[in-house]
Amino acid sequence: MSASALPAALDWEDGVVVAIDQRALPGALRLLRLETVDQLIDAITSLAVRGAPTLGLAGAYGVALAAHTHDLGTPAGEAALRADAARIAEARPTAVNLAWGVRRALSRLAAGPQGVLAEARVMVAEDAAANRAAAGRAADLVAELAPGRKLRLLTHCNTGRLATAAEGTAIGTILELARRGLVEEVLVDETRPLLQGARLTAWELGAAGVPYRLCVDSAAAAAMDRSMVDCVLVGADRIAVNGDTANKIGTYGLAVAAARHRIPVVVVAPESTWDHELPDGSGIVVEERDAAEVTGFGGTRVAPSDAKAFNPAFDVTPAELITALVSERRTVRPRFGVTEPTSAEIAALLTEFPDYPKPGVVFRDLAGLYAEPGMLSRLATRVADRFAGEFDRILAIESRGFVLGAALATLTGLPLTLARKPGKLPGAVHQAEYQLEYGSDRIEVQEGAVCPGERVLCVDDVLATGGTLQAAGRLVELSDAKVAGLATIVALTGLGGRERLAGHPVLALCEVPA
Repeated sequence: MSASALPAALDWEDGVVVAIDQRALPGALRLLRLETVDQLIDAITSLAVRGAPTLGLAGAYGVALAAHTHDLGTPAGEAALRADAARIAEARPTAVNLAWGVRRALSRLAAGPQGVLAEARVMVAEDAAANRAAAGRAADLVAELAPGRKLRLLTHCNTGRLATAAEGTAIGTILELARRGLVEEVLVDETRPLLQGARLTAWELGAAGVPYRLCVDSAAAAAMDRSMVDCVLVGADRIAVNGDTANKIGTYGLAVAAARHRIPVVVVAPESTWDHELPDGSGIVVEERDAAEVTGFGGTRVAPSDAKAFNPAFDVTPAELITALVSERRTVRPRFGVTEPTSAEIAALLTEFPDYPKPGVVFRDLAGLYAEPGMLSRLATRVADRFAGEFDRILAIESRGFVLGAALATLTGLPLTLARKPGKLPGAVHQAEYQLEYGSDRIEVQEGAVCPGERVLCVDDVLATGGTLQAAGRLVELSDAKVAGLATIVALTGLGGRERLAGHPVLALCEVPA
């Protein structure tokens, strides 16, 4: 069977998870019917089911399987389900998508087994859309990095439809470039020891009619030295905040060789692969595989009987060796030295003042955050990356929203409009009133300051009850423009702010208790 005629890598059918056994490909198409959580975990650990995005979907389907197995109406049944969910999440510790998929499915537990299953199916559709968006964005970037010619690409492991819900991440990018007539040849690393490149990627590219050659893993640097590679395209299993990237073992070596030969390295991965609580790659747990995977081949032992093996499944490529990381939403260039601030880093720089400006209110002062060298640029970069290509103007709210708004306007080159307190703007104005956690107020913009039809990003420093940002959104609508999103540095949980703003995309860089 050709790769293009494959069923979905993972599906739900009549109460069981149906998966392609990727160990058997390309020689045979074998479908696994996974009826229990134990069977699903075995399929994950044995690499019958693999690929970071697919693992996320497997985590969600696994929770659905457990939800249909246990009686959720009893404390014992729910406890058993959560124990199963924890085992699934821990099956492959390096791949952040797996635990992410489990958490997301668990968030729908109150809706019962069918609610959990429905969430898993939504995730499948979202992953397919994310693949297409990321592949298109990455193809645009690669065409810019190596303009004016057909491309010689190199890829590692397998990042196609077996690893995702659609055409893939790095492979999806290759296929998009091929559709544009921009691919001369792809070098496919064999990807030892389990040969995912030789078995799976070569098969997928061949079925799509993309010219390729297999490349011995250790020959990649030689190929670069012979000017056979214009760009390295890979996927990822976990990306830290600073851009350090865990991927299939061998990726780090490729990036080192590419840096030596001044060849761009582009990582393509969905947002679900980013671990926003992990500052850098030093905290990534790298899975160690069975020595038998390298001491033997095809069922025959090739090493001495007493040989031991170093067999990590992944390595971590430092961000400075990566040209760009591309997701469905953004393109991040870690070589330019701007790293994303973590929530914990932001929280540590806040100062609390109890009973200010009135008893019972805790005031969060951001002065220490703004005083941190380079921090304002990092905050603005995080916001700009999240809403890249989605806004035409910035609306900053008086007065502390002006700081982030100005930094964002400087970074993006987009126009900045200030939403002021009453009586501070001349001429005709639009007005919107709102309730604060400690009173009421209103904000205004001049008529004509926001152009009809513009996509406007509203920014403030702190999200509490959501009243201020909601009022900013009304000002945008009164100007016949569209709210592209609402961004804030800090969100206070427990005050209902996110819920009030549920009709718009909301980004908060840090959340702290109210």
